[in-house]
Amino acid sequence: MPTAVLGYAAQSATSAVAPFEFARRDLRPDDVSIEILYCGVCHSDLHQARNEWHSSSYPLVPGHEIIGRVSAIGAEVGNFQPGDLVGVGCMVDSCQTCEACQAGLEQYCEAGCTFTYNGKDRLDQSPTFGGYSQQIVVSDKFVVRIPAGLDLQSAAPLLCAGITMYSPLRHWNVKEGDKVAIVGLGGLGHMGIKFATAMGAEVTLFTRSTSKIEEAKAMGADAVVLSTDAEQMRSVRNYFDLIVDTVPNKHDFNPYIATLKRDRNYVVVGQPEPIEPGINGWDLMMGRKSISGSAIGGIAETQAMLDFSAEHQISCDVEVIDIQAINEAYERMLKSDVKYRFVIDMASLKS
Repeated sequence: MPTAVLGYAAQSATSAVAPFEFARRDLRPDDVSIEILYCGVCHSDLHQARNEWHSSSYPLVPGHEIIGRVSAIGAEVGNFQPGDLVGVGCMVDSCQTCEACQAGLEQYCEAGCTFTYNGKDRLDQSPTFGGYSQQIVVSDKFVVRIPAGLDLQSAAPLLCAGITMYSPLRHWNVKEGDKVAIVGLGGLGHMGIKFATAMGAEVTLFTRSTSKIEEAKAMGADAVVLSTDAEQMRSVRNYFDLIVDTVPNKHDFNPYIATLKRDRNYVVVGQPEPIEPGINGWDLMMGRKSISGSAIGGIAETQAMLDFSAEHQISCDVEVIDIQAINEAYERMLKSDVKYRFVIDMASLKS
């Protein structure tokens, strides 16, 4: 018998996120049932709730930065037990057979991965509902273990913001002495500074705001460059081994590309919109530079990121809220009035 659970859902693009009761499926043999303790609030939750990407299906229960405790397991599950502390990120399934899945890159599944919310279950086509809820049921292949030593509240955003920054730094082999720049100091950018610093890189923040200088340095940044200052930008021309751009809206990439060394990469992780203004092809050709994209990370890499975070005592800077404050939190996110992620204490659902 499916289990009735309480959550918060958007019923339309214009409605507030509000209480909503729905059913979680019975356990399949490979399923893990998780009591949700904390759920991070990602900017994509707001985009999806308001149908800003024109792909939302309602009712929509957001949330893909989930920390919880295993409450039950299916008959074939051997790697988790009731009581284990676990996490669920942006995906809950993939085809498991394509080249990307076989390589542990489920986020690039050629058949399309199944997202934690606003997706469809691959077996019964029922809608997936996310972590703004009491409980979730997920295949054990898409559950990660929370290492000892990680604070559960601040670990939640690691499952999206954390892995989004860790994956490109690992893919492009950031190592001690590399010069890495992060564009933007928000939920993604502040994690990029922490991870790149822990990897031994010399880390620079690009920002438009003088108010971010001391914050970035307190997180480990070696330098801060004001992107609005032409002289500062000229001083780092042809300087960086890797740039990771976290800015979530349209902006000019060209000034930053000019600061890359020859044969290096500019990685976009924040902007899901068309690139405007256009890229100066001459700057790319004359430096054999590349523009790349990166999306979250596979399940094995997400587990590696959590283990790395525990080893280096890395966590997200968070503000914990009750679920009843979620609509206010969305408005504050639009004003960048959070340092740097909201996390919902799901115990507040009981009230």
